[in-house]
Amino acid sequence: MLQVIAVNNKFPGPTINVTTNNQVVVNVWNNLDEGALLNWNGIQMRTNSWQDGVLGTNCPIPPGKNWTYRFQVKDQIGSFFYFPSLGLQRAAGGFGSFIVTNRPLIPIPFPMPDGDIEIFIGDWYNQNHTSIRRDLDAGKTLGVPDGVLINGKGPYRYNQTLVPAGIQFPTIRVDPGKTYRIRVHNVGISTSLNFRIQNHPLKLVETEGSYTQQQIYNDFDIHVGQSYSFLVTMDQNATSEFYIVASAVLVDGPLWERVTGVGILQYSNLRGSASGPLPPGPDDRWYKSRSMNQALSVRTNGSASGARPNPQGSFRYGQINVTDFYLIESRPLLKINGSLRSTLNNISFRNPSMPIRLADLNKVKGVYKTDFPSHTTGRQPSLGVQLVNATYKGFIEVVLQNNDTAIHSFHLDGYSFFMVGMGYGNWAEDQRGSYNRWDGISRSTTQVYPGAWTAIQISLDNAGAWNFRSQNLDRWYQGEETYFLILNPEKTNKTEMSPPENVRYCGALESRNQESSSAGFSAHAELLVTILAALLVAILTL
Repeated sequence: MLQVIAVNNKFPGPTINVTTNNQVVVNVWNNLDEGALLNWNGIQMRTNSWQDGVLGTNCPIPPGKNWTYRFQVKDQIGSFFYFPSLGLQRAAGGFGSFIVTNRPLIPIPFPMPDGDIEIFIGDWYNQNHTSIRRDLDAGKTLGVPDGVLINGKGPYRYNQTLVPAGIQFPTIRVDPGKTYRIRVHNVGISTSLNFRIQNHPLKLVETEGSYTQQQIYNDFDIHVGQSYSFLVTMDQNATSEFYIVASAVLVDGPLWERVTGVGILQYSNLRGSASGPLPPGPDDRWYKSRSMNQALSVRTNGSASGARPNPQGSFRYGQINVTDFYLIESRPLLKINGSLRSTLNNISFRNPSMPIRLADLNKVKGVYKTDFPSHTTGRQPSLGVQLVNATYKGFIEVVLQNNDTAIHSFHLDGYSFFMVGMGYGNWAEDQRGSYNRWDGISRSTTQVYPGAWTAIQISLDNAGAWNFRSQNLDRWYQGEETYFLILNPEKTNKTEMSPPENVRYCGALESRNQESSSAGFSAHAELLVTILAALLVAILTL
């Protein structure tokens, strides 16, 4: 029997489905035996980092207590997910889909699908998240996962040796001749996965809030923390079921064979069960550029409207002067003060004693420093709460250099950035000549291949404190993160909201808390739809 973190007694949790510019109110009750927060992966929280749900923006919700998130999905569309952000809790579940649909007046750039299907893929360890934490604290590494889950279930028994009998597997039922929008999220711990559906091409149409140029793939690599939308047409002869596969990518060794999730695509006029070998995935042990070339092929659909009626391509990022530059390097794990830690520019992040902006507004000194280095320096690796002191309304270029031996995914809360380039080797200034300055995809999570670099550019127009982290949960837990502190020198609540009425305090300010179950509704009414959801986060035994 496995224990998972469920939301409203569901694993994965319920879908939150909203429309652009809706106000969203989510009351989270924490029935875990430790503090919890929910992060809204890719939701930008415009001017409102108070709702972001990480330790640099929010105090944890204590066990047995609740807290109400209240935010607007301003000028966004697309496929996202929520998850518990503290202490590797996502390794046990607690995630669910967050869909933002277009307003009726703005058409989507493809025919309306006949249905919408959510698929969560992710590597899985049978030990719970607290046990994984203890192992990492003791200096152990994750090792090879026990498998891959698809929608919270184990693999179909495609192989009598690798897959034991009696495992519940996912089945997705469809009607022949119909086209479905399939949203796929990698909510795993640390493994990049190749996704494919037997005999069914995948037409990519959207990723993390940006409509893409529509290209067809037989299989697609989805890295930790990433979300993609595909159109899939059910045009096959339903003589049998079809395999849905998510398997580890860019790995080697016989133990990784078990790191394969298998579900079933089942037509409503089915006449037979799935059998035979799985559809093959890429053999990129020998052709590692395949995955990078595929990533570079994902480009913005410049003629499509996004959340607003103007085309996505109207923001000509390639013509904007860069105002600041950071080269951020990740390296293999190393010991700091006797503990195994991960670093960015030789700094291993230590969680602040209270949220960053809460410390600012209450004039609490010494919580953090704004001296995160723009390059790896000769300094000794150390623990610290160093933030990137970014310039409001600036246009920053960040090069992520991965000198580790594994793929890393990186995410920035509060923003989408333009992914303008990737390459193997060490980045140098002449690499800018290879940048895509016209239709690079705008997204919030990007992969960085081992021994390679990824360049992103960001228009810094959202004030607040925004978490920049590795999406690989082990590396995040071990210190691979920082925050971008972006402040408007002109103090105004139009560019950064004041703390909500239900703000939680912790650290030196904890005595200010006033417990309440109603939690934080503004007194004034707004001419916007409000989506209400109550999420109960608790342990569920499968």
